[in-house]
Amino acid sequence: MKTVGIIGGGGYTAGELIRLLVHHPGVSIKFVQSASQAGKPVHATHTDLVGETDLTFSAEAGEADILFLCMGHGRSRTWMEENDPPSSTLVVDLSTDYRMADDWVYGLPEINRAVTRGAKRVANPGCFATAIQLGLLPLVKAGLADGEVHVNGMTGSTGAGQQPMATTHFSWRNNNVSIYKAFSHQHLNEIGRTVTQLGRPTTGGINFLPHRGPFARGIFVSTYVTTEASQRELDDIFQSFYADAAFTHVTSENPNLKQVVNTNKGLVHVEKHGDKALVISMIDNLLKGASGQAVQNMNLALGLDEKAGLRLKANYF
Repeated sequence: MKTVGIIGGGGYTAGELIRLLVHHPGVSIKFVQSASQAGKPVHATHTDLVGETDLTFSAEAGEADILFLCMGHGRSRTWMEENDPPSSTLVVDLSTDYRMADDWVYGLPEINRAVTRGAKRVANPGCFATAIQLGLLPLVKAGLADGEVHVNGMTGSTGAGQQPMATTHFSWRNNNVSIYKAFSHQHLNEIGRTVTQLGRPTTGGINFLPHRGPFARGIFVSTYVTTEASQRELDDIFQSFYADAAFTHVTSENPNLKQVVNTNKGLVHVEKHGDKALVISMIDNLLKGASGQAVQNMNLALGLDEKAGLRLKANYF
């Protein structure tokens, strides 16, 4: 049984990781580090874990076979430099720090499953980046997205993290919608790198408008491009691209966000409108967009069943 350590255990992504890993058949949690919560029971912070674990937050990190870094952006690199874990330790980073690093595997299993197997350093993709790429990459690989790409995405308040802010406060977020970081969202960097990896001639021309949604979790993305491809050709492209995907599914029905919330699923739907191809893609930002995908990457890196610990069911009502 492999041991797991979680660095930065007080936030949303760490809470999701603990919920998944306490019942994982192939690993056991050795420690959960959090400087701000040290000495407290884990269930005192992640209150739904009452009765699930008797772990206590530690002030310092220990040794483990697998480390998950769940700290704020910029802090993972500092922690790695200061602690220098052995090269034999599997490290999965959930921040943005290593997503552009050549010596870390970019952990989007739908395209990098093979190189993730046996890897020791895995950079987990961003939540918006995951949702967008699930809809965009089949078009890119087929050469149908070389021109302008138009993307609209809406995310729940948990995407902004656990630290309260003006735009995550319930009274502001409820019954409200707003755009932020128009055309300049940080996840465009990793998307740009991936699309060139798949043959798109440029990283430019991906026009992304992110929206804050009036709900807690989930990401809903709509993408459209101009193409002469028929509906049948588009269906074949997407079905072929995801034929072996463990969690991403192509659906012929117009999907809705509740189908993926509280699961590690990605749902993708494509339809033709005149000279436009419209793709709808969606995930749970805390699971497939963060902790669930991190566990999926751990499973691949350790040679375990890719779905181990991740057979989750949506709470539809």
